[in-house]
Amino acid sequence: CSSVLSSGINAEYGGRPIPDELLEKLVASKLANVATTTSRQLVFGTFDQSIHTRSSADTAACFNDAHQLVMGTPAPKGTNFAAQFGHMAGGYDSQYYGYMWSEVYSEDMFQTLFKDAGVLNKDAGAKYRKCILQPGGSVDAFDMLRNILGREPNSDAFFRAKGLV
Repeated sequence: CSSVLSSGINAEYGGRPIPDELLEKLVASKLANVATTTSRQLVFGTFDQSIHTRSSADTAACFNDAHQLVMGTPAPKGTNFAAQFGHMAGGYDSQYYGYMWSEVYSEDMFQTLFKDAGVLNKDAGAKYRKCILQPGGSVDAFDMLRNILGREPNSDAFFRAKGLV
């Protein structure tokens, strides 16, 4: 990815490529706050499953329970995060966890196809077009994933991208 970034032109630098030292800092910052942002998504997914697997729910209590479970602390007192979290009533219906799964699968594809070859690699791009873009909705998404990877997907790349292995 840094090769793509370094080829970009930045007006702030008078049309010159972005300096290497700035690119290095940008790449190094990738893992900044990753634990907090990942945990936040886990809270939301846990909360979503909690309210959509019962006939009625005190959403403030359910959110507090999910926050306590994942973060180890209660949600801020006197707040009701759920009251403004539109995803829960906007058609997701217990599918919010899909955000995290999309990261798992996209990292698996990225690290398998593009990490070593490069994001501008013609062969990797052609394979992505053939296996993912071309079939579109005519092939089950999980089958497309297996086809492009040439194996069953796994979470190893996701954990590497998060700096956990």
